[in-house]
Amino acid sequence: MDEFLKKLPKLAKESSKETAAYFAKLKKKPPKQLDYLMQDLHDTVFDTVDCLSCANCCKTTGPLFTRADIDRIAKHLKMKSAQFVSQYLKVDEDNDYVLQEVPCAFLGADNYCSIYDHRPKACSEFPHTNRKKFHQITAITQKEYSYLSCCLQGSRGYEK
Repeated sequence: MDEFLKKLPKLAKESSKETAAYFAKLKKKPPKQLDYLMQDLHDTVFDTVDCLSCANCCKTTGPLFTRADIDRIAKHLKMKSAQFVSQYLKVDEDNDYVLQEVPCAFLGADNYCSIYDHRPKACSEFPHTNRKKFHQITAITQKEYSYLSCCLQGSRGYEK
């Protein structure tokens, strides 16, 4: 698995034109049953994927933190929200709160999240493949393609 994770950025880049064309077509004219198809695919893949064996998403990218996320996590950690922000977050170029660095500070060596029950909404919804109106978030899915490839690679029937 580690060897595959090292190859992911290159593999994603090699197929980026093909992937971009596919998602452009999907956004332009989504199939009528797209949400149901994506939900079925999402369920099939995540019934067989052990995220704890990979945690690539937590090791290589960080979520956006909403004000509600910040307040909830700070309360759980028995910190003031401002202290949580200064210790763990920064403001990015889009004026969003994001992690100061990756891998995520809350990811343990065993790939368990120490704030799992209180994690940001972006984490709990990742990889966003089971959302309604999927065609509206194809840009997110395309951007996160290399992380999704990891999930697909680790699931039965989707071996690379």
